[in-house]
Amino acid sequence: MSTTAADSVGDDRLTTSEYRERLRELPPSAKLVAKVLESDSPLSQGQLAEESLLPDRTVRYALNRLEDADIVGSRYSFKDARKQVYFLRT
Repeated sequence: MSTTAADSVGDDRLTTSEYRERLRELPPSAKLVAKVLESDSPLSQGQLAEESLLPDRTVRYALNRLEDADIVGSRYSFKDARKQVYFLRT
């Protein structure tokens, strides 16, 4: 039995309660970045900095924390393979 890419993506999704519980423990910058991704996703790090009005370094820190908590995932951009775009796992 083989698994498809769609199967593996579906397994990574969080329930609303899991999402809220994991987000509760994170700093305000990570919560803001997650909120921006809720309204518009996927976004690059630069786009997140522009939308959230946070410095690039703070967005990088927030994304690292969100990835460590498995709230955010990333993939390479279809438009520019040098950039990664970020999305929520909810």
